Amino acid sequence: PPAAPALTRAGGSGGEPGSPQPAAAPRKPIRPRTPSPTPLEGNGPLVVLDGTDKAHAASGLLLPLPAKARTDLPALIAWALGPDADLRSPRLHRNGKDGDPLLVLTPAAAEALGLPPTLEDRRTLRLPDNHPTLKLLSKSKWQLTRRGFGPWPRIYRPASPTTGRQCVQLAILPWGALDARAWGEHTADLPAPELAALLTTYASRVLTPRGSTAVSGLELMTALRPPTRAARNPDTQVWESAPVPGSLLRPVDPAPPEAPDEHPVVAALYPRSHQRTPDQVLDEEAYDWIRDPQLLTDAECTRTHAVGIDVNMAFAAAANRLPVGLGPAVHTASPRFDPKTPGCWLADLSGLALDPRLPSPFTPTGRPPTGPAWYATPTLAYAQELGHPVHPTEAWLRPDNGPYLDAWYTRLRDAYVATMADLGVTSALSEPEFLAAMAELHEHPDPVLKPVLSAIKSTVKGGIGKLRERPQGAGYRPGEPWPALERPTWRPDIRAAVISTARVNMHRKMNKLATAAGQYPVAVLSDCAVYLCDGPSPLDFLPRTPEGKPLPGGFRLGVSPGMVKHEGTQSLLWAVEMLDQGLNPARHIKGHDAAADGE
Repeated sequence: PPAAPALTRAGGSGGEPGSPQPAAAPRKPIRPRTPSPTPLEGNGPLVVLDGTDKAHAASGLLLPLPAKARTDLPALIAWALGPDADLRSPRLHRNGKDGDPLLVLTPAAAEALGLPPTLEDRRTLRLPDNHPTLKLLSKSKWQLTRRGFGPWPRIYRPASPTTGRQCVQLAILPWGALDARAWGEHTADLPAPELAALLTTYASRVLTPRGSTAVSGLELMTALRPPTRAARNPDTQVWESAPVPGSLLRPVDPAPPEAPDEHPVVAALYPRSHQRTPDQVLDEEAYDWIRDPQLLTDAECTRTHAVGIDVNMAFAAAANRLPVGLGPAVHTASPRFDPKTPGCWLADLSGLALDPRLPSPFTPTGRPPTGPAWYATPTLAYAQELGHPVHPTEAWLRPDNGPYLDAWYTRLRDAYVATMADLGVTSALSEPEFLAAMAELHEHPDPVLKPVLSAIKSTVKGGIGKLRERPQGAGYRPGEPWPALERPTWRPDIRAAVISTARVNMHRKMNKLATAAGQYPVAVLSDCAVYLCDGPSPLDFLPRTPEGKPLPGGFRLGVSPGMVKHEGTQSLLWAVEMLDQGLNPARHIKGHDAAADGE
């Protein structure tokens, strides 16, 4: 490794493998925590129904439930939309719409309303069309959206000048409405008052849930940047619908390299069984890389621990101030590279010499590219930053662009930071205090706030993933359009730009540690990197300046998005055995499969 300058490692405390933090770090007393209060309109955005004559709302509030509303779904909907319930969810943008009331049904409430304990159709996860509940809704002139009556049904009547908007969202817990990977394993089983507090906290900080956290992540984008607004026509003086600048206004086709294999654009270019090569398809994904065990140095093999660090809200941080395309892509031959123009570019980065102890920044596998390939703008801009001459031969560019995700990032960042503060973790903590506070959260998880935190993180990852939603259902045939393509927010190019930026950010910090301190990771999985060192804590390897401060441009411990936390510690022998088996230590550094657990 290159000689390191005058940098020191903080800490250096010993410990057994798996010890999360230095033993000397102060520990805080365990005490029950409640979310910091958020101003609510009316009785809040939602209620949890538990089959009794009361509905549980925010702050322990109990709302009387009419007897008929306990057993009759149309009566329950009418109550939820009426003044007695007073369930309100204010709009997040002046040109947006107010949110709809959310009714959360526990198993007892679902049974009282005549709903089955489970959905028999496991393929569609929907009630059959001939179910009495659907007939009852139809008789009362209520309609369902295209996704039918599943775990998250939306029930509405078309808006009219006299009645306005009439819509209610249900979350049916016995049908799996709260996915354990997003909300935590036992969240759906919490007592109704705690569940109401938990979901209201998420609703007030993020959005009233409208489906899975992925669906809510996507809905949040539209709620913060609605596509249209009311504007008066100066010629006719009539109010009309006008576009909101900076929003996604209508669905646009992806450029051929951006489209997934099933897309009609791809079907028109290639035979069905064709496997697209890097010069035909954009492959901007998160890292899954391990170092060749043969490249471990003698010095690294004398170390005692493998320590994982994880970037907080990595995809959210990547979305901050990121220019993305708002309109369709324009094909350009022999373009001059412009790092400020979103799009994808065909270029050959195989000539850039890279240290094999670091993953290549240009591929998800970390292996160097072997020839021309398509890259999102942030990846090519980073190649230029590393001193590589960039000469793309072809591009699909989006001249109409802007920081579409800025408000989305800000809302989710604030939600994350506020929830962490409720848990006692703030930016005012020193690094040892931060590590101790995080260890405390891990050992004694808060039953209300930990699920909120988990859901916020899942909203980020799920929302970005939903930008390229693939077709679902056994009846789908490749080459046919699928419903998600009708959304303005079906934008694989935006997803690619965010993931590209997150991967580049990760590499930039790893490269800084390598060049400034001779520290090289042995594994990377998405936003987690594993380093070898002589102690169990990140403080045992994160370099410092001679003044004792964190290395500028490197990984920094802390609570803000883009900073890092301790992911887990194992022994050196454990990590080397993983590498020898071709397995990724970053996936298992916590002691379980992080990816399988939705992380």
